[in-house]
Amino acid sequence: MEKLDLSKKYRSYYQAKTTVEELVIEEAGYLAIEGKGDPSAAEFSRNIEALYGIAYAIKFLCKDQGNDFVVPKLEGNWWYDENKYARLSPEHAALEVPRSEWQYQLMIRMPDFVSKKSFEEGLNRAFAKKGNEKMKQVQLISFAPGRCVQILHTGPFRDEPTSLARIMEYMDQHGLVKNGRHHEVYLSDFHKVEEQKLKTILREPVN
Repeated sequence: MEKLDLSKKYRSYYQAKTTVEELVIEEAGYLAIEGKGDPSAAEFSRNIEALYGIAYAIKFLCKDQGNDFVVPKLEGNWWYDENKYARLSPEHAALEVPRSEWQYQLMIRMPDFVSKKSFEEGLNRAFAKKGNEKMKQVQLISFAPGRCVQILHTGPFRDEPTSLARIMEYMDQHGLVKNGRHHEVYLSDFHKVEEQKLKTILREPVN
């Protein structure tokens, strides 16, 4: 049985350069869970565990049906109260908005053949096995960011403002404005890879 690898099928989605570039991202299905607060908090970890628990349950369910796939990388949308912090640009917000006030939507992309029925069965199997109450908050959603500007950031998350500043400079030079939530694709497992070697795609939807 051939195993579908979305990172190979959609290479441009899971790749970025160290210089700012534009791309258009198509609509796709994702497992998603929302939360608020510090990424170092226990709730953030439980949300990730809930996502991956369901993702692997769906994977094995689909494998039994002849549609095996590699579970893709973790992703996240991030936002904050822009009325409260209207004076801040994205790169300054990353430094000045308290972590407790950041909201997030963690996501894992799913193959097109993952249906609502597959999701519900996978969720039920995962919950029966793990009992993680956070799993009940996971949804199967459609996400279509469209036109984006992106860059590959290498190093600690705390250094992202430097890369974000480069994105904002590019947007200013090309007359682009932000059109959605800040998006990140975590190419490295931040629980296993040392900070200096972390690779993260930073994306800003624009128009």
